[in-house]
Amino acid sequence: MNSVLGINSVRFILLLLVQVIICSNINFLGYINPYIYIIFIFLFPIRENRMVLILSGFILGMLIDMFLDSGGVHAAASVLLAYARPVLLKTSFGMLYEHQSVKFSNTELGSLITYITFGTVIHHLVMFSLEIFNISNILLILKKTLFSSIFTILLSILIIILFSRNKK
Repeated sequence: MNSVLGINSVRFILLLLVQVIICSNINFLGYINPYIYIIFIFLFPIRENRMVLILSGFILGMLIDMFLDSGGVHAAASVLLAYARPVLLKTSFGMLYEHQSVKFSNTELGSLITYITFGTVIHHLVMFSLEIFNISNILLILKKTLFSSIFTILLSILIIILFSRNKK
């Protein structure tokens, strides 16, 4: 149990630092930013208490908001992602999730991509909707969501494969 807490604490801090120091300074074509800190929510242990995940997601989002001066949009989107995670897991992994036997290190790549894609799009749509908060700018919200999601999904899957997949 202690190693799980340690791994998640290190993951939390590293993703926070990488997001704030590196990813937040990437602004490709004016509206494409990767938000890789959500990997923490994606990889949080399935058997852990759901309220711990929601609280951790909130704290991570609030810290990102504090560093980026973004007024709570990351916290709100992270809490929603953490709350929606069981539905995303069930949709992506089916019976593996039902039996609490999802191991991200040895799941099918297609299921992992589905899981990361749905979660990222939900997170980004909520975050950009709250950030822009104007229905007349729906095309801008959708454009930022689409392109930032693509960038985030590619980076997230690459990071997950590099750092948490079993080496064969």
